Amino acid sequence: MLSKRKITGGVLAVVGYMLSPLSWWNDAVVNFPLALAFAWLVSSFYKPAFEVCLIVGYWLTNILGLVLMHKGAQNMLSDQKKPARVAWLQYLAISLLYTGVIVLLLELGVLRPIQNYFQPR
Repeated sequence: MLSKRKITGGVLAVVGYMLSPLSWWNDAVVNFPLALAFAWLVSSFYKPAFEVCLIVGYWLTNILGLVLMHKGAQNMLSDQKKPARVAWLQYLAISLLYTGVIVLLLELGVLRPIQNYFQPR
């Protein structure tokens, strides 16, 4: 029978995976919208913070995902080894790639504070 610790660990690992940069579609479908919502929320109070908050929000979702995944795996498999150094470098490279795409979309004016979508350029 599964213990409460293993079930909790499994849930944490799944949520962490959904937030982590391990799969490109998870990142594009989950992290980016969360980061954009965070940037819109903050920029509704302080408009110049939109770009910085989009990047910071994106990185925070990735970091949170990796931490939750690690903690969930730790709960499920106490004898599990930590991910290899190569895997962590891959996670970092994927995050940097998405960050570059976000910066490019910001520079092209595709992404902007939500209030600006309803105003003519």
